[in-house]
Amino acid sequence: MKSLVCVEPSKFEYRDIEKPRLEEGFSLLKIKRIGICGTDLHAYEGTQPFFSYPRILGHELSGELVEPNGAVGFEKNEAVTFIPYYSCGKCIACRTGKPNCCVNIRGAGVHIDGGMVEYLAVPSFALIHGNGLSFEELALVEPLAIGAHAIRRAAVKDGEFVAVIGAGPIGLGVMEFAKIAGGKVIAIDVNDDRLAFCRKNLGIAHAVNPATDNALEAVKEITDGDWAPVVIDATGSLKAINGGLDYLAHGGRYVLVGLQREAFSFNHPDFHKRESTLMSSRNATREDFDHVVRSLKNRKIDVRTYITHTTPFDRAMEEFPKWLSPQSGVVKAMIVMD
Repeated sequence: MKSLVCVEPSKFEYRDIEKPRLEEGFSLLKIKRIGICGTDLHAYEGTQPFFSYPRILGHELSGELVEPNGAVGFEKNEAVTFIPYYSCGKCIACRTGKPNCCVNIRGAGVHIDGGMVEYLAVPSFALIHGNGLSFEELALVEPLAIGAHAIRRAAVKDGEFVAVIGAGPIGLGVMEFAKIAGGKVIAIDVNDDRLAFCRKNLGIAHAVNPATDNALEAVKEITDGDWAPVVIDATGSLKAINGGLDYLAHGGRYVLVGLQREAFSFNHPDFHKRESTLMSSRNATREDFDHVVRSLKNRKIDVRTYITHTTPFDRAMEEFPKWLSPQSGVVKAMIVMD
């Protein structure tokens, strides 16, 4: 079967590899759609933590279940997606209901090869029913689940201001689920086009550009001087992470979704005086995936506007580098395997 391999930073190769042979507990998917994530882009750039080469990228996936191989409750030819981070089920995180941060976690397309292939074998326990959603929608369940998990971690309450730093695909998912939880979103990004997207497609009332606005004064004014009870970083930018605390209300929660390789730092008196809560949000759980599927099914989220760029699999190597450029206008790129 055909595969697309990231051989080293900035280099892809198409390779013919053996079709997976199913083992007990695994099911076989014929891949239909591959969403391109910041993780994939960073891996191509050579800036992704926890990464080694060569690697087959791709973890935002949907497909046709061609071999259920005994997967309970699933049928042959069913449209599905799956949870692409495989947990061990034995470590302290798994034993306490947090398989998303399993000590021995293996993420498809990161720690092990992912879905830029014609066929992919996945653990049957990771399968998610399609519930009538399109392949495009199913491929976006995983990145939306990242946002849903962050909002659950933040315990957003009805009527609370939620400042979301970063209006990329993950940030957009955070905003969507903040709204579903009843939060009042403040979108913060240095890209005016992304902020315009938030206003037009997500109905975000408050958008702030730190590159052109006095962002601190803007957030202070929006919140009537209280600042934001919840601040969520979805950029992974060291500068943004270090500066995010400045938007936080006293008694607030600061959640880091974006991943940064370097150490970050805060002014301790500023952190302490707020009695701030700092937490990370990693991956997502089945509870989050189910919440996303329900939200898509009930049309609380319309992901059709997210997909700005598509390409067939045989052109992906050529098109992929273009998606790194902010000038491309890409929000979500998707590879089509039909």
